Amino acid sequence: MDGIHDMGGMHGFGRVEREENEPAFHHEWEKRAFGISLQVADSVGFVDDHLRRSIERIPAGTYLKVTYYELWMRSIEAILEEKGVLTSAEIDQRVEELKRGEGDG
Repeated sequence: MDGIHDMGGMHGFGRVEREENEPAFHHEWEKRAFGISLQVADSVGFVDDHLRRSIERIPAGTYLKVTYYELWMRSIEAILEEKGVLTSAEIDQRVEELKRGEGDG
C-alpha cells in the first residue's frame, strides 16, 4: 500500500502529536456521524472493510483537508450511493435542507 491513507507510516510528514486525554468526539456532530455509521451499517449492510475501502478512494487533496469523521461521512455517502439507497442529488438536497434549518438536524 502506498496511498495517502497510509501516510502515518511515511517519512516526511512529521511526528504524529497525541492529544493528552483526547476525547472520542471533539464536536457534537461527530457523535451523530458515528451513530449514523452504525445505523447505516445495520440497515444497509456493510462492514468496516467497506468503510475503509471507500475512505481509501477519497482523492488525496480532499483526504488531507477533511477531519476523521468527515472521512467517515463521505465514505458512508458513497456506500449509500453504491448500494442504490440514495443518490448524490438526494444527499445534497438533504444537506441544503439542514443548512436552512428544515427538519431535525
